[in-house]
Amino acid sequence: MLFRSLLALLFSLPLLLPERSSAPPTLEDFWEGRAEWVLDSADVGLPVGESDTVSRGEGVFWSYLHASHQSAGVIDQCGEPVEFPGCLTRWESTDGGRSFSLPAPVCLMPCQACPCDDERDHITHQQYPRVAFADDLAYLAYEWRAQVMLRSSPDGLNWSDWSYLLTPGGTWPSSYSPCSAVEKIGPHPNIRGEIYDCLVGAPPGIFIEGDTLYVFVAAGSAPGHLRCYKGNRHSSLGGLRRCDTDPLFAGAPEYGPPDITEGEAINPYFDFRYTSSADVLKVGDRYYMAYEGIRGPDVLERGMDTQFGLGFARSTGAAIDTPWEKYPGNPVLQPVTFNWGIGHADLLVVEGETWMYTATSQETRGRYILRWK
Repeated sequence: MLFRSLLALLFSLPLLLPERSSAPPTLEDFWEGRAEWVLDSADVGLPVGESDTVSRGEGVFWSYLHASHQSAGVIDQCGEPVEFPGCLTRWESTDGGRSFSLPAPVCLMPCQACPCDDERDHITHQQYPRVAFADDLAYLAYEWRAQVMLRSSPDGLNWSDWSYLLTPGGTWPSSYSPCSAVEKIGPHPNIRGEIYDCLVGAPPGIFIEGDTLYVFVAAGSAPGHLRCYKGNRHSSLGGLRRCDTDPLFAGAPEYGPPDITEGEAINPYFDFRYTSSADVLKVGDRYYMAYEGIRGPDVLERGMDTQFGLGFARSTGAAIDTPWEKYPGNPVLQPVTFNWGIGHADLLVVEGETWMYTATSQETRGRYILRWK
């Protein structure tokens, strides 16, 4: 009788459910399945071309993006049209990051002399920029012909001369300089006649923690690996050393079914050829990364990369220089298909909200916001 009375009392009490935090979700919540990416704006005005977006405070945002005369009417500082893929340009938003425009369609970097020279000034290959601001300086990493170039700036507008991350870098034949298994370019079913068989470089990433500068690069191909370099940011930018953990993680070990070119069946292989374009945030005691994975070309001798995907990874310990694990739901936003641009994403936290800028089509870039499920 007593048990029945207690049971009746229990069912008469209001059901107490765990309260969802009033704070916005973080990348940890995304990883644990409590949050998802929601499209906030399909087109923020940034054209085709990989960007890196940073908050400058009071609702002002800058987006560094490589653009050309074809994509945005860009000219160099000598007045000549800039060929595709283009030079570094700085786009602005004064409406809270909802829309961007280009104040002046001119390359941000001046040439040392006129006419500009690509070997000296990198004027047509300042690709895949990544920018990080510290209290006293800003740092820039970009790709020039598969090599990673580094610069610094007091204000994010006026940049120092460039330094190589390392030499040799980019792609090179092992007959010139031997390379490790991590750096090796392996066979790809849809590529024939590779001239070079070593790779360190490609689209970079950058992160600052105190006085330490981290630069993330692709190492090797088919399968690809994600590697990092680190060093004192106040010293020579060309003096960074390879991280002790090498690589941080690897892409898929194989291409997967050669007769399947899109869809969920090949999602596990989305980062077989390349892993690159890292963008890192620290959340709690861990580090989270958005990165670009590429599986393709999808058919023999297409002549261009295809099958881009957006992946996430996180550190397994409370340091960047430690093994990383990949998000089990990779790739995110869309399954593997014939596309480009989707994998190069910009992560930032604004007033507690986690934002991500990435391609929403092959012509536009948009903004996603992390929301509770």
